Amino acid sequence: MPDSSPLTRALDAPADPALRALPPAVRELLRDLPAPPRLAAHLRLVHDVAARLADWLAAYCPGLPFDREAALFGAATHDVGKAIHQGELSGPGSAHEDAGRALLLARGFSEERARFAATHALWAAPGVSVEELLVSTADKVWKGKRVPELENILVGRIAEAAGSEPWAVFVDLDALLERIADDADRRLAYQSAFPV
Repeated sequence: MPDSSPLTRALDAPADPALRALPPAVRELLRDLPAPPRLAAHLRLVHDVAARLADWLAAYCPGLPFDREAALFGAATHDVGKAIHQGELSGPGSAHEDAGRALLLARGFSEERARFAATHALWAAPGVSVEELLVSTADKVWKGKRVPELENILVGRIAEAAGSEPWAVFVDLDALLERIADDADRRLAYQSAFPV
């Protein structure tokens, strides 16, 4: 008999809107923890939005080097520490950030990959990477939230690499983010369908 647990449904079931599958190593990790189903649904949603952003960025600015797979892994695990600090699934808190990084390191993931769990809220920090900006942006816009300061940093990085005017990059990125935000209600409904 197939497993129809809420966690399995959050990881594998078709969704509306359609969502990409999480990387196999992340799916295995979430099953092994076991992660709360709502956390798995959230990670799947942010991962999907990050993939859309990364695909757009690769086509829009091929001269901007970034590690697409690292960004997608980061999006798929950015809140994994909420498996430990479950109160932060439905309330505020940042204890999950360092806990998530430590959890990933303890499970054998590299510092390069584990860092996203601790840095996804630090998008204004010096030296933030393009990958971290993509994860931070995906973690906001999946639910329709727009953060001008964050988006302006990303616009600046893209404009510099593309040799374009920031206003032109802003217009194009804004159009993409608006299209993504248009589905926010459906994504929020999907996440809310799973128990904490």
